Amino acid sequence: MRREVEYHWHVRELMARMGMRNSRDLVEPLRDRGITLSESQIYRIVAQDPERIAFKVLVALADIFRVEVNDLVTYTATDARAQRPKKVAGAAAEIPLIEACRPIRARITKAEDDD
Repeated sequence: MRREVEYHWHVRELMARMGMRNSRDLVEPLRDRGITLSESQIYRIVAQDPERIAFKVLVALADIFRVEVNDLVTYTATDARAQRPKKVAGAAAEIPLIEACRPIRARITKAEDDD
């Protein structure tokens, strides 16, 4: 069975707790730990949920914020149900949907007199 994994990256919240207001505030702490990244790379780490991240950067962030790695990211995994395409049985399936939903024009005629 297929599993769907979703995660939430908590770097922005941890920065706020430490009083860091800008992603540039991480440049020096990362350099102190031997990691040199450009300001734009650090901005992407802060502003977006990273698709992948170097383990050294992950551990350095945990050290900067004085937290465990599992405090930087939380995840949920659920079973994904395979969705089957919906099919309509019978000849009506051959009629395009727009044609099936169009109203039929009414004809108004005069009633014939029986006199």
